[in-house]
Amino acid sequence: MRIKKIVASLFSLGMAASPLANATNGYFPIGYGSQNEGMGGASIALPMDSLAAANNPAGMVMVGDRVDVGLIFFKPTRNAEISGAQNPQFTNGNFDGNGRSLFYIPSFGYNKLINADTSVGVSVFGNGGMNTQYDTNFLGGTGPLGINLEQLFIAPTWSQKINANNSIGVSLNLAYQMFSATGLQAFDNAFFSSNPGFVTNKGTDTSTGYGLRIGWTGEVSPMVTLGATYQTKTKMSKFSNYKGLFADQGSFDIPSNYGLGAAVKATQQTTVAFDVERINYSGVGSVGNSFTALPTTAGGTGLPLGATGGPGFGWQDMTVVKLGVSYAYDSTLTLRAGYNHNNQQIPGSQTLLNVLAPGVVQNHLSLGSTWKLANKQEVTFAYIHAFNQTVSGAIIPGLGGGNANISMHEDSLSLSFGWY
Repeated sequence: MRIKKIVASLFSLGMAASPLANATNGYFPIGYGSQNEGMGGASIALPMDSLAAANNPAGMVMVGDRVDVGLIFFKPTRNAEISGAQNPQFTNGNFDGNGRSLFYIPSFGYNKLINADTSVGVSVFGNGGMNTQYDTNFLGGTGPLGINLEQLFIAPTWSQKINANNSIGVSLNLAYQMFSATGLQAFDNAFFSSNPGFVTNKGTDTSTGYGLRIGWTGEVSPMVTLGATYQTKTKMSKFSNYKGLFADQGSFDIPSNYGLGAAVKATQQTTVAFDVERINYSGVGSVGNSFTALPTTAGGTGLPLGATGGPGFGWQDMTVVKLGVSYAYDSTLTLRAGYNHNNQQIPGSQTLLNVLAPGVVQNHLSLGSTWKLANKQEVTFAYIHAFNQTVSGAIIPGLGGGNANISMHEDSLSLSFGWY
């Protein structure tokens, strides 16, 4: 059976039964799995459950035999402001992008030790996404204005201890994407698009692809464990229904990323984890290419939407710093807290298109806990708040000037059950 059919079947069975909207570190979540989320996403050197492959596949052999099922209740708040616009198609004012305000994001992990040094498993998780729905169309189109992007990863994983202190691992990331856009009629013409008729209101399109994540963990002393991980760019099939919107005729690959981590056993009860991650958004044209000039067909000097090398959302590469603390209160209760910070990847010159994708939040605080129950079961809770962030910017002069300002804040609650 082809990869697309396998992934689509899991999707329809409820592994990813609702839109994903993880606009936290750009459009990536700050972490994967409830225990990881409670640590601010820091776990490259600190595997905790069978979602560990999403953070560093080398950690799967460390978590042993276990199953984890989780659900995130995610509430982003998205807003846009248009002011001083001279283009008669644009409407000045403040606009609420929360046509849908609550999202449910499931996850699943399974890991099995083949022997004391080898494990195989699979992690299923929302890799990221973005959603906006403005009931008022302020960009000159008709009907609601917005987009919906969903990304699902299914990651079969092999992990191996190479000696008493070091392990390696590799995951095959099988990826499935869904995308739709509405209300962009003002850009769906031969002046702005290389493929008019394929910019907006084309329903939900799908895309499949694959990539790899590799990783290493090593205990350098009884107190310190280090980790490193790298994920290749995930090459995806094109969104053919939106070949007039995304650069390179509908291309939308998933960026490569890499990170380093450390976990320090500060006391018998306390562990401190620290990660640094780099997400290469600029390496995907539809995400990283700038939109600063009108296309030549509209009297400007730029390329049209959908063209080879054409405009994208102008996102820069992102560096993420993650810090988490875990405290074993007693044999049954573990408490966690974390902080996550990223640089702003959306420049002020790129805010107009990013009213559709205002993933501007930079600072997150998290809290979490795990209760161990009878019969090798546990329940984990995590709460994340992303503080409000605004990026103010200018509408390009060719579109009449003025300002386009975008803002967002977020809250999420995560619950998971584990069997080990």
